[in-house]
Formats: sequence, structure tokens, C-alpha cells
Amino acid sequence: MMYRLRDVPAMLASPGGRTQVMGGLLFRSWPLVSRLAALYRRTVVRRTRIVVVVGSFGKSTTTRAVAAALRVPEHAAMLNNAFTAVALALLRVGRSQPRAVIEVGIAERGQMARYARMIRPDVAVVTSVGSEHAPKIGTLDDIRDEKSRMVRALPAAGVAVLNGDDPRVMWMAGETHARVVTYGFGAACDVRASDLRLDWPDGSRFRVSVFGRERDVAVRFVGRHMMYPALAAIAVSQIEGLDLDETLTLLQSAPPAPGRMQPFALAGGVILLRDEFKSTLETMHAALDAFAEVPAQRRLVLFGDVTEPPADRIPVYEELGARVAAIAAHLVVTGRGLQDYAAGAMRAGMPAAAIHDGGNGPRQAAAALRALLQPGDVVLVKGRKGQALDRVRLILQGDRVECDVGLCDVGLPCVRCPVLAAGWGARRMVLRRGLTP
Repeated sequence: MMYRLRDVPAMLASPGGRTQVMGGLLFRSWPLVSRLAALYRRTVVRRTRIVVVVGSFGKSTTTRAVAAALRVPEHAAMLNNAFTAVALALLRVGRSQPRAVIEVGIAERGQMARYARMIRPDVAVVTSVGSEHAPKIGTLDDIRDEKSRMVRALPAAGVAVLNGDDPRVMWMAGETHARVVTYGFGAACDVRASDLRLDWPDGSRFRVSVFGRERDVAVRFVGRHMMYPALAAIAVSQIEGLDLDETLTLLQSAPPAPGRMQPFALAGGVILLRDEFKSTLETMHAALDAFAEVPAQRRLVLFGDVTEPPADRIPVYEELGARVAAIAAHLVVTGRGLQDYAAGAMRAGMPAAAIHDGGNGPRQAAAALRALLQPGDVVLVKGRKGQALDRVRLILQGDRVECDVGLCDVGLPCVRCPVLAAGWGARRMVLRRGLTP
């Protein structure tokens, strides 16, 4: 892993360090555990139908939605989607379990084919092809080709469930001998949404056509881009021969994944729209599209850094700043993008007094927001995963938050991290690369 072996004794003296060491041990166990998982799939659970979810974004919400529709119990590690975590997800499938849902994420070329050989999916859901991990994988077409390896691994009796509104996902239909089922808003999709309307803050409503059958749908997801997981789940449930009306009832109670367009009520009638899990460029724009439709006395935006911005990052940040100026009364920036966000926002007409420095940690960002908040405000919180901006929410609701690192690579949700309330103390510098004070 990224830390030095001689640092391990000191790390074991810290709760956060122990978490990192355990993560390192799990990572190193991948060659052995993946072989055991592959054997387990070919023998013990060979009759279990496995649905695998891949894509650049939307995977976690889709995984949870599909699991809800299929009545597959959630596991605390269900959304861990790389290396040993994927193998362990396969090993958790029970001998008599009829169906399982596994999320798979990749960061480099060659990874998807290894996962596909291990999992041997019966159904592959592809959510999207986007720019995440472009520095390591390459162009959008390169990313498309890499993700298509899971679809190519489907047997002839399998099913590829493809986002019919994403041309690069639809390209995969020509890469498989399996049946293809499409979902989206397009008129040609097998499972198609229409008449979408926001039911703030409870979720959204839309009309769905499922292979020609029409139903009204209510879900707890917010934003047009978050309807795709619900549509994918409906498609999978129908492939599996389940009752449509029962599926829609199950989806109606399925909550959003933590940190993915998740409304959270604070005191004074303030609502935070948590979307801090990741901040690839596509998800930044999708979040702003949804936020622009939210009814509120005032909208405020807390932005962190963009994940993996292009080499010329300034125009990207300026465009996002300009978009904020059109829909929000205030912009708070934490991390490195203040100058560029501000330039775009002011060029679009936002007063300089409405742009605020949230520093490089959650305490400063929370203090900047707290000074602005009024009853009835709605705040979009969006930032890079490593910035762990859920700490801002926890501070604002009164929880004790002593961890103030600017970038965190521990890999746990803040609410489950042993360092959240205790802090790193004198050991904060004995950290894996990516953790900075």
C-alpha cells in the first residue's frame, strides 16, 4: 500500500491507523481471496443468479435499488466495489440464495476482465460511461471498452441491462450475444420514464412504461440522473419475473445511498442536499441541474474540489462557478478552487460578497456556512470524496468532530470512522499518502 512498513507500529497505536493497516492487509489478500471466490462461484453458488452493476457513476444507488427490488438484503460492505471487497461480496452469497447483487468499480485497464472471470454474471447493468479515471484508462471510448468487458462476459442466456440514453453504453449492445434490455427517458427504451416531477424533499414522481405497461412511480431519489437507478431496478425485476406492482412498492421505500443526492434536515428548517461522495465533472453538473429545481427561500452551495479535472482545470471551475451564480444566493468553497470558482461566478453576476472562503477543512467550511444560514435555506454540499464533507453536516447538527484533515484516504464513512470524534492527535502525520493536515 502507500504507507511505509516501518510506519505500521505507529499506525497500530491509532484507531485510524489500524483501519488503514487492515485495509492494506485486505488489499494484499486479493490474489488468494479472488481465486477462492472464483472457485466458490463455480461450485457452491453456481446456480445463484448474479446481477453485477458497473459504470462510471450511479453504481451505488443502482446497486441498492436493484437489491431492494429483488429483496436481496443489504450488507454494510455492499457498496465496496474493488479488489478483495468484490471477492468477499461473492463469498457472502449464501448457498441457497436465489439472487445476488454485486457492484464493481475499476480504476485501471485490465481490471474489469478479471472481475468478470471471477463473478460470471447472469445480468450486467451498465449505468454510464464518464470521465472518471480518464488519467489512467484514457479517452471516453477507452473507458467504454474497459467497462464493456463485463457485458462481453455474459452467457448467451444472460441479459445486458443498458442505459438507453447513453450512446457509449448502448454501443455495448453490439458486444454481446446476450439479450439486451434498455432503460432511460428515450422513446425507444424498454423501461421508459416520462412526466418526471420533483416532490421535494421526499423524492420524485414519474410515469413509467415497462414493456408497454404503464404505472405511476414514487421514489425517494432526487434529480433526473437519480431516476436511472430506479429504472434499472425495474428492468432487472422484470427480467427476473417478479411482480411489477410489488417492485414499485419496494422501490418507493428504498432510501438514497448516503452522500448521493440525499436530503438531510437540520434545525431551523434548513435542508442539506448531501452529494459529497464524489465530484466528477458529470456529477457536478447533474447535481446543479437537480438543485436548480429545488424550491427554497434561498439556495446555497458548498463546493469542494472537482475529482480528476482535466489538465486545464480553470475553465472547468469557472463554468461551474457561473452555473452556481445563476441558481444560488451564496457560494462557499473549501479546498483549492476558490479563485477559479469565484472568477466564473462573478463573471456571471454573483457579487463578490456572496462568495466565501471555506478554508481547507470541515471546521472552516461549517463556520462559513453557519454564518450564512437562515430558516428555510437549502444547501447543496458537493465535493471530492477525500474531502469527507459529511463532516460539515455533522458539525452543523452539533456532533463532535475532531478530525480536520484536508484530504482523507481512510476509506470509511465519517460516521463509522473511529477518528471522527477522537481526532488524529500527535499521530496525524503517520498516514497513508493522501491524508494531509
